[in-house]
Amino acid sequence: MPLTVGTAGHIDHGKTWLVRALTGKDTDRLPEEQARGISIDLGYAPLELPDGRRMSLVDVPGHERFVRTMIAGATGIDLFLLVIDAQEGARPQTLEHLAVLRLLGVADGVVAVTKADAVDEETLELAIEEARELVPDAEVVAVSAKTGAGLDELRAALARVPVEERDAARATRLYVDRVFTLQGVGTVATGTLWSGSISAGDMLRVEPRGRTVRVRSVQVHDAPVETAEAGQRVAVNLPTLQRRELARGDVLVEPGHYPLSYRLDLRLQELDEVPAAVTAHVGTKAVPARVARSGTYAQLRLSEPVVAARGDRVILRTQTTVGGGVVLDPAPRRGLEPERLAVLERADPKQIVRALVHEPVTGRELQARGVLAPAELALGLTGVRSAGEYIFSDAWLGELRAGVRERLAARAESHPLDPGIPLAELLPAEPWAPNVLNLLEIERRGAKGYLPGATAALGARAQAASELEAQLVQEGIARVEDKELAAFLEDAGRLRRVGDGYAVSTALYDRGRQLLTQLDPITLASFRDAAGVGRRTAQLLLERYDADGLTLRRGDVRVLRRSRG
Repeated sequence: MPLTVGTAGHIDHGKTWLVRALTGKDTDRLPEEQARGISIDLGYAPLELPDGRRMSLVDVPGHERFVRTMIAGATGIDLFLLVIDAQEGARPQTLEHLAVLRLLGVADGVVAVTKADAVDEETLELAIEEARELVPDAEVVAVSAKTGAGLDELRAALARVPVEERDAARATRLYVDRVFTLQGVGTVATGTLWSGSISAGDMLRVEPRGRTVRVRSVQVHDAPVETAEAGQRVAVNLPTLQRRELARGDVLVEPGHYPLSYRLDLRLQELDEVPAAVTAHVGTKAVPARVARSGTYAQLRLSEPVVAARGDRVILRTQTTVGGGVVLDPAPRRGLEPERLAVLERADPKQIVRALVHEPVTGRELQARGVLAPAELALGLTGVRSAGEYIFSDAWLGELRAGVRERLAARAESHPLDPGIPLAELLPAEPWAPNVLNLLEIERRGAKGYLPGATAALGARAQAASELEAQLVQEGIARVEDKELAAFLEDAGRLRRVGDGYAVSTALYDRGRQLLTQLDPITLASFRDAAGVGRRTAQLLLERYDADGLTLRRGDVRVLRRSRG
């Protein structure tokens, strides 16, 4: 199983010397690091264990000014190697680094009491006892990078640390912690592969930059591999990107599997009072954030979007580390909802879906938010439905149905002549709407939705309809102020609308239509005389015949359309 171990400890306590003694590799690669004798940036080396496994080792700086860099290196590690100088004992950065590890959920590891050759036996025993009190659940090993004493015991202790296996089924996610270019190769990004796998030829998404890139090649500890697995330190060659187009804090993810969000909902863990403004460390990225909180729950409102999943750990800092949190929802809507977060924290799949589906979400979105695994999505969860690719609760669907029926009932009451509502207006313009439409228990007639069995009815307009029809029988044409009534009567075949606000009897319309076949040429005057109507009525009828496709106007003359002849 691939594992990554990260160092931690105060400046000058011998972390880098110990890494060099364990691995044979000097992780201080920068000229400034070599000149000053301190680690400034992250360093990496492979570590062979006695049982044949090969660990990835991340060496972090110990100076208080570089805690931000230390956090970037510590995210994604499986276990820690806490380094304490036998002469000095635990110092401020020892304690802060240990606090960061606990906030990141890295609970397992080994404590190395270094420079054992530089102290007497009594001082060494006191240092070992202090280390045991500081980290009671960790094995403590005294070592000397100078003489090599204790190095084999330290490797064996690291091999004994129990570590949970990473979820290989989760979509690929790698937080970039270093970017560089190689001549003839191009841009290379490195980081710990949190989940999934990466192979040459894979298409990945660079977030939050929104770029899709193809992986040319993959290396693990300077050696080419066909596939890198979760838990390994990985170098990915991305030749289509310029060096300036990628930076520490960016994320390489499998396209479409992780949300990009300006908000995170957390369960808080406080070391000190968490103020309203903090720097949030998410993966290898540090982002200014505002904190809205309610009890032990908080919503981070970030100045830049980040990629996260449920269960991720976040560190909160001001001048020092003030706390952290566990991500409960990596893409919440604005506003803190403690009751919903309490449900998310309980981790029951059915309750989680109900808590998240304010409106339908896709199974992929739920997986991206770390809520459900594919196997759980395949279960028939009681109270949860799906339509197409969308998942939602019965309760949500019930509320939607009730709202739609209420609107249709109100429409039928206020507009009995036309009790339907266009489908485009019945539901919001959301991608899930077409999938849910068939579950609303309404009747679809053309482009409108109706209550089951609803029919158009005259109701209180029956008298007005009777009077209008009587006028049409007597005069052939009438002005109609009630456009809805006119449309209803036309749909029923009881009149024909002409012009703007007029109607003619069906008898007059049909008689005029017959006359069209007898006139040659068809002019306004000839049609008026043949129909025995006034000029305006004749003009309105001819315009309606044009609109109905019976005639075609050419100047002052009309001809019958061939298809209608």
